Amino acid sequence: MNTYTTKGTCSRQIIFDVTPDHKLINVKFMGGCSGNLQAVSRLVNGMDIDDVIKTLKGIKCQSDTSCGDQLALALIDYKAKNGIE
Repeated sequence: MNTYTTKGTCSRQIIFDVTPDHKLINVKFMGGCSGNLQAVSRLVNGMDIDDVIKTLKGIKCQSDTSCGDQLALALIDYKAKNGIE
């Protein structure tokens, strides 16, 4: 289980797992718009982390970021910490 503290969004934290073949699973947003974030979590479940990053990075909401963008940043951080290119 990985935990990422978000910045600039209504959600406070993202919890997620990554499989050995780099698929995103078990995504949970703490706080934020419950219905929308449950939908995002289901839609990205099983996706390759690079595809999630490409799809969500740069999406903006009420600030210069969004919960989706924060998920992309969480995965970029995960890759850096785990030496994944």
